[in-house]
Amino acid sequence: MKVDQLSIFLENRAGRLAEVTRILADSGVNIRALSLADTSDFGILRLIVSDFEKAKENLKAGGFTVGRTTVVAVEVTDKPGGLNSILEMLRDAKINVEYMYAFVNQSGANAVIIFRFDRTDQAIELLQKNNIAMVPGETLYKM
Repeated sequence: MKVDQLSIFLENRAGRLAEVTRILADSGVNIRALSLADTSDFGILRLIVSDFEKAKENLKAGGFTVGRTTVVAVEVTDKPGGLNSILEMLRDAKINVEYMYAFVNQSGANAVIIFRFDRTDQAIELLQKNNIAMVPGETLYKM
């Protein structure tokens, strides 16, 4: 149920993001989900991609600092309170959400949200115990 996420350090300057997407496009790697957080000097680009290893290799060859982070893709009922019910369950189990971002799925009744937890294995166990659907990495990479 774990998903590999690329974390890329970017200097906060014009064109740097386009360099990443050009390298991925030239490599035939599709971006499935992304999040960009920045400060005045740098940013962290988080990506779920169709081919993690190929993306990592080509981005490193292009001079980028790239890391791997384990995240979990969770199906959330797309209605008021859907996200809240999951967050309250995690809170009650004292599992911290370090960050999260939405994934746009082109079909289906549920939203998919990418979560980074402080205790990933315990979060997965809790979600499974409560019959919360998760999207395996193999499925997510192909969506």
